[in-house]
Amino acid sequence: MAPGSGAFAAAGLGNGEFDMLAALRRAGTPYALTPGQLSRAMLVTTGAVTKRVDRLEGRGLVHRAVADGDARGRLITLTPDGVRLVDRLIEQHFANERALLAGLSERERAQLGGLLARLTVSVGEGTGAAGG
Repeated sequence: MAPGSGAFAAAGLGNGEFDMLAALRRAGTPYALTPGQLSRAMLVTTGAVTKRVDRLEGRGLVHRAVADGDARGRLITLTPDGVRLVDRLIEQHFANERALLAGLSERERAQLGGLLARLTVSVGEGTGAAGG
């Protein structure tokens, strides 16, 4: 199970739906992105974005509107309920991460951070074991 996914499930969200709420929250006020921007932020197809928007809009967590200046474009915006939910879930997620790391000393946390950064670079360069 992914870290924090229990909190997401308890809130009635899948990881992908939380990912969308978090992407909108990271966008800053007014917490709005186009479907294309969401697709790139979440690394999913625009079709997957549409399905997630449909579910979240049905719950009142996002609002879909015609983009200003482009009648064909859409803009997806967090509702006030969406902002409150994602803020609560992010805090729960951070608390879970703190609990996961509680058994490590500051030195061990720094070492882990360095190792994870190296791993991220190697995976990004395709030099990891799976990449070649």
